[in-house]
Amino acid sequence: MLRILLLVLFLAAPDFAAAQLSKTAKNLAPKDLVRARLVSEAATLAPGRTVTLGLHMAMKPGWHVYWRNPGDSGLPPEMAWRLPEGFSVGPTQWPAPERIPVQTLMNFGYEGEVTLLVPLRVPETLPAGGSVPLSGTLSYLVCEEICIPGSAELALDLAVGTDAQPDPAQAHLFTEARAALPEPAPFPVRATREGEDFSIQLDRPNGAPAITSAAFFPYSENALDNAAEQTLAGEGGAQRLVLKPGDGKVAPEALGGVLTFDEAGTRKAYAIGPEPEAAPAATAAEPAPAPAPVAESENLTLWSAAGLALLGGLVLNLMPCVFPVLSIKVLSLVKQAGEERARVRLHGLAYTAGVLASFLGLAGLLIALKAGGAGIGWGFQLQSPVVVALLAYGLFAVGLSLSGVVHVGGRLAGIGDGLTRRAGYQGSFFTGVLATLVATPCTAPFMGAAVGFALTQGAGVGLLIFACLGLGLALPFLALTAFPGSLSLLPRPGAWMETVKGALAFPVYATAAWLVWVLAQQVGPDGLLGALGGLVLVGFAAWAWERARAAGRFGTGFGRATAALALVGALALAAALDGQRAGAAGVRLAGIEEPFTQARLDALRAEGRTVFVDMTAAWCITCQVNERTVLSREAVQAAFRAGSVAYLKGDWTNQNPEITRLLESHGRSGVPLYLVYRGKGDARVLPQILTEAVVLDGIGGGKLAAR
Repeated sequence: MLRILLLVLFLAAPDFAAAQLSKTAKNLAPKDLVRARLVSEAATLAPGRTVTLGLHMAMKPGWHVYWRNPGDSGLPPEMAWRLPEGFSVGPTQWPAPERIPVQTLMNFGYEGEVTLLVPLRVPETLPAGGSVPLSGTLSYLVCEEICIPGSAELALDLAVGTDAQPDPAQAHLFTEARAALPEPAPFPVRATREGEDFSIQLDRPNGAPAITSAAFFPYSENALDNAAEQTLAGEGGAQRLVLKPGDGKVAPEALGGVLTFDEAGTRKAYAIGPEPEAAPAATAAEPAPAPAPVAESENLTLWSAAGLALLGGLVLNLMPCVFPVLSIKVLSLVKQAGEERARVRLHGLAYTAGVLASFLGLAGLLIALKAGGAGIGWGFQLQSPVVVALLAYGLFAVGLSLSGVVHVGGRLAGIGDGLTRRAGYQGSFFTGVLATLVATPCTAPFMGAAVGFALTQGAGVGLLIFACLGLGLALPFLALTAFPGSLSLLPRPGAWMETVKGALAFPVYATAAWLVWVLAQQVGPDGLLGALGGLVLVGFAAWAWERARAAGRFGTGFGRATAALALVGALALAAALDGQRAGAAGVRLAGIEEPFTQARLDALRAEGRTVFVDMTAAWCITCQVNERTVLSREAVQAAFRAGSVAYLKGDWTNQNPEITRLLESHGRSGVPLYLVYRGKGDARVLPQILTEAVVLDGIGGGKLAAR
């Protein structure tokens, strides 16, 4: 029963995984889905003038690319320019997008074709009579129900003259693109609170035609619940658009974006509210500056990343969620101390095989989903409440087995009497599976840089790095079984083993309780009630199964059927958690902490403020320990206040594309990640294990405390 439950748990993943993976195998070439070209409004360049370039993309019917804020998923197109010395480009001008629903998500983007406008500044000194080569690499994500990343090498040669002569062949593209750009609103537009919602008031003149449909596209990815219905209310010139706020906790007056509506059959697009500060323009022959890489991942090679992964896997054995499972397996070795050496070694190999198969399975799924455009990272499965609930159920069942409530679980942990050789090896294999699953919330030292490196390489290199990580996790147990003589150092089997086995149930229960706490952060009180009901059904199934062992033939069948039905009910309650969301809890720094958004980070850096960025998740044990033992200390909080340090907390408990993007920009695929920005300089990356001295030194608090 427990092996079946674990197998279901291991195969479980976020709901979209199955749909994406089933279609990712299609042999679709991005160049067949997007036809991209670089065009110029001017046929010739003139010294000191600015001309407009266009990134024109034509998509296959049914496919789309993304706006600057892609919505619930996706990535916007990005051009890495290669320009001659003295040339530079300005910020991209984005036409108004469309709302594109994909299953339960809402994306913002373009179907059919689109032209992104880019101003090109020509240097003052440019000899006439020659030509100028302009080129770059356009990266994009094109999606239908699946997403395929693509890129195109674009190039254009323009002659140099005394004046910028227009190109009649491209005039229609630029006319259409400019017509689609949002304009400043010609009438007052106010964003206010309306109960728990936002309301955009459209104070249009009396007698203005009625608006038949409207949509608002925020600049910030977490400002709104993108998939929620946007309701148009009111009449005449006093109409308003009612919006559902998102997790970004953006104030109404800070709500910036593009408002579109249909007026008398014509689509209007207006830019309203504040716009985030534009990134620095690309100049000379360089692409736009990339974020600074993580210090510990600089100059990583395949072998150094593999070594870091091996060390990280070793440290995972000491994590509180993994150690109880490993202890259970060591306890089983005590019972096997008198067996043949070959059999003991096979147990070690079976456990290692379970660990490696689990790591490679999770890594393969992660790599495939990222290749399909999903914004996820290590520990992604714990962003699904269904997976968290199933993992809690499985550990609760293991605890019941160790407590003696039900005895079939002995096969899972390799403990019990009368096991056949095959069952014992299966127990070792599934113990490796369980150890891997409970290790995924943890990011050990050395591990973050290695995993980040793995996810930026090809599939083969990525799988090799994850295999090294799994080998590190399995290595202590494998070494113990490889030298069976070392088992003689362990106490002899006896009645004490039952006592120890029962005691080991409690750290397993504690891990299950922690997972239930994580679940509470994800689904809120109503969802938590359903999950607790599932735990009751798991306990009832264990009781019914054990009672059936002592019943007659009819009673045995009835009891086992009852246990199976209870498990089905528990799985149904877990499945019902899908889609439920609640804000994550954690240590809060009163008067200091703000929710992370990229727009808020950009604004604080523009002010020259020191910013501490904490990327965390409720299911990240390292994050929680750092918050409770370091970040919540009075000396640290006092230093934040004394130095006017802004504290931005990014909650990755549930999927958040802005946080995923920041993690990836620093070479990371999981949390924790701690960044310190001093003014407008690059980020300084702090270690994953924080100390008070590390934080104070990072923000300059040591100097503040000394004053």
